[in-house]
Amino acid sequence: MENEGINNETVQTTEKQNIVDFDALLKKKRFSLFLKRCFDITASALGLLFLLIPFLIIAIIIKATSKGPVFFRQVRVGKDGKEFRIYKFRTMVVDAEKKGMQITVGADSRITGIGKFLRKTKVDELPQLINVLIGQMSFVGPRPEVPRYVALYDDYQRNILRIKPGITELASIVYRDENEVLAKSENPEETYINEIMPKKIALNIEYMQKLGFWYDIKLIFMTFAAILK
Repeated sequence: MENEGINNETVQTTEKQNIVDFDALLKKKRFSLFLKRCFDITASALGLLFLLIPFLIIAIIIKATSKGPVFFRQVRVGKDGKEFRIYKFRTMVVDAEKKGMQITVGADSRITGIGKFLRKTKVDELPQLINVLIGQMSFVGPRPEVPRYVALYDDYQRNILRIKPGITELASIVYRDENEVLAKSENPEETYINEIMPKKIALNIEYMQKLGFWYDIKLIFMTFAAILK
């Protein structure tokens, strides 16, 4: 696929001087991955129970202020390259993807009034607790991309698909102002694919090397701190 200078070569910029042996790494992390799943099941179940009333209130507001479903369900690529549908509160007009790019840039006109608040506070991401509970995602892990962007990964970069994607990640904290950065670009999608996406992948590989229960807890608290800022 070639589109506006976007091709596989442009995203093959992950640092290769410290190649990771992912087979050995994941074998070493087996117990950490087990603890991670236990935490995911417990925390997501409790979270969904605790947030039931707030979810109902948000659902009513979304339905009352714009046409369309409460949830936005988009195909993403998960562990081992398997596709699944991610749950989010709908923050855009219906058929937003047909009216623009698959990334959101700055003050996107497709975003609804309540959607601006949900996005700024990251509350729109909370329905992904459903994906976590059923085993498609984890609390912490590489953010799941759409198939179109994953198709641009090289073989080394695809190693981030060997663990479950997450609601938050190190890259999301580092690039929390991503929308504002892309808004300044003449070609936001090309900037995302050529510049931001490879750096995010490198950070996800770094995360895999540090993966552990307490490191996940640290990243969750860092996410809350970034949202409060």
